Amino acid sequence: MSGNTFGNLFAVTNFGESHGPAIGCVIDGCPPGMALSEADIQGDLDRRRPGTSRHVTQRNEPDAVQILSGVYEGKTTGTPIALLIQNTDQRSKDYGNIAQQFRPGHADFTYWKKYGIRDPRGGGRSSARLTAPMVAAGAVAKKWLHEKYGTVFRGCMTQIGEVVIPFEDWSHVPHNPFFAPVADVANLEAYMDALRKAGDSCGARIRVTASNVPVGLGEPLFDKLDAEIAFAMMGINAVKGVEIGAGFASVTQRGTTHGDSITPNGFETNNAGGVLGGISTGQDLEVSIAIKPTSSIVSPRQSIDVNNQPVEVVTKGRHDPCVGIRATPIAEAMLALVVIEHALRQRAQNGDTAPVEAAPLQASFL
Repeated sequence: MSGNTFGNLFAVTNFGESHGPAIGCVIDGCPPGMALSEADIQGDLDRRRPGTSRHVTQRNEPDAVQILSGVYEGKTTGTPIALLIQNTDQRSKDYGNIAQQFRPGHADFTYWKKYGIRDPRGGGRSSARLTAPMVAAGAVAKKWLHEKYGTVFRGCMTQIGEVVIPFEDWSHVPHNPFFAPVADVANLEAYMDALRKAGDSCGARIRVTASNVPVGLGEPLFDKLDAEIAFAMMGINAVKGVEIGAGFASVTQRGTTHGDSITPNGFETNNAGGVLGGISTGQDLEVSIAIKPTSSIVSPRQSIDVNNQPVEVVTKGRHDPCVGIRATPIAEAMLALVVIEHALRQRAQNGDTAPVEAAPLQASFL
């Protein structure tokens, strides 16, 4: 295995480099007969793409997706769906001075040690640019899950650096560049402006949810739904931590509090995050991820070169001072890819004999 394919029944093979001619993916296993066009995918790509505000990288990529195969007369055929996104705004000269150096916090050193060669332009294969094809594939998964079960995926930023963002309402998320669930983001803008002027970066915390999830998705031991969610989230660039449901807050909870009581009307709380014993309960899936500070910063840092000599590294170019700002649609996409994988697996194993309805009460742990 080369680590470039996610999923089995809904398998997404990702290809390309940050500064290559194009990036994309091939989806193998999408059920036939679903109406699909570029417009169904482009919306999520537009949410993720760079250059949308002063708080993110100014690399200006339209991220226009092309469907090359797997769709005939507007419907999926069941054959592989190839999605292509052209790279149009590369500036490879920004990376000429670090071709022989290893940037702290980046994959430069490990890629070079593993393969004996690396593409230094924009991080090459290790760039967060390669999340765009996963967002495109996730849009296809979202559409099928919504039409089949009414499943809805949402995400928001809950913390940026030291600033905790209170939850006000989901309706605010599309109306600011932070995907923040608040009406006023002036303090977030001021925080990011000061950070950029200081030549530094910060991390972020992202919350992502899925509602109207079928009951019974997941496996009892090694393919637990929550384990595969964690696997998917850790596959996103810069993610260093994953919580399901109450997450690390479970440490201080008592059993009388943490265990979600069940009534004839459904669950009273959702500390489990929608998964018990590795299998979905029908409640909302609740996931939070921690994203590290951007490694590409203009502040000088110590490192070594390919000859093991000490160097001072300054990373020029166009970079996100907080990669978490654009991470929300990526996390939504990866959650959707996990859910569709297990929905197809459940359908293959149990057909229509198993329950698929959502739990009567969609309680949140928040």
